[in-house]
Amino acid sequence: MTTALSELTVGEVALEAGVAPSAVRFYERHGLVTAVRTSGNQRRFAASAPCLIKVAKVAQRVGLSVREIADLFAALPADPARDDWAWVSRTLVDQAQARVDTLRATLDDLDSDTKLCDLA
Repeated sequence: MTTALSELTVGEVALEAGVAPSAVRFYERHGLVTAVRTSGNQRRFAASAPCLIKVAKVAQRVGLSVREIADLFAALPADPARDDWAWVSRTLVDQAQARVDTLRATLDDLDSDTKLCDLA
């Protein structure tokens, strides 16, 4: 997902997203954000890159892998509208709830009289 205007440096994206420059390069390597190269071979990112990285960090806290986040972002249009972001939010809520449900079931199993080796 890229926009026509690519203007931010790695450092600017990192500062706005609250991550290290190495994290910006990590997210780029995994396809969560994209950059274009200037004639001087410097990376330039779209103004949306910091937001995408912030959303990726939330998704990681929910428990999504970088691959799952990249797939989620790939489903977005180039210029996401409010409804697109609402869909991402619902998806993250659903994923978080599924993980909570699984953890609750695991806690119930652990609190039972079942031997630990029989829970697997």
